[in-house]
Amino acid sequence: MHIVPLGSLGEKICIIGPSSSGKSSLAKALGNKLDFKVLYLDQIAHLPNTNWQPREKELMRADHKEFISKNNKWIIEGNYSFLMKDRFTSATCIIWLDFKRIGSLIRFIMRGLQNSKDRAGNLEGAKEQITWDMLRQILYVAPKNRSKYAKLISESNAMLIHIKSMKELNKYYQEWELDKRFG
Repeated sequence: MHIVPLGSLGEKICIIGPSSSGKSSLAKALGNKLDFKVLYLDQIAHLPNTNWQPREKELMRADHKEFISKNNKWIIEGNYSFLMKDRFTSATCIIWLDFKRIGSLIRFIMRGLQNSKDRAGNLEGAKEQITWDMLRQILYVAPKNRSKYAKLISESNAMLIHIKSMKELNKYYQEWELDKRFG
């Protein structure tokens, strides 16, 4: 396995993948290491102090666009495919955490049971961490999105880092000397 050097990622990084694959933790670790601004899409997709109540898509789109235009060095973590083309057009690198759904499911349940308010990417004031909707998303919806994501990535000029296992992701953490407290 060839690991892309950290300095080759450029200054505009997107991290995508299924729920509980480690997107937020990786974004936080990279943001701290590189001193880049980080946008966690779940935080602009939902109303704070709710149980993940969605915001209007146009409000989210406006916040997404503003973040991209106001920051020269950024990391955007999350999927929301209706916004992917916009950020992929600007991105220098896309990191795709493309893990099997059973691993994501186990990590999602473990994360929900821990219910850490300090978890990277967590929604402020969210009370429930495990929902039937997210279980359905991990098991049935996310795997169907793979071809859509691949198409959108192929239409961009960004470099792709396609990570297919937690073991592989851990090698990147080690090679890039990222703080594991975030991973």
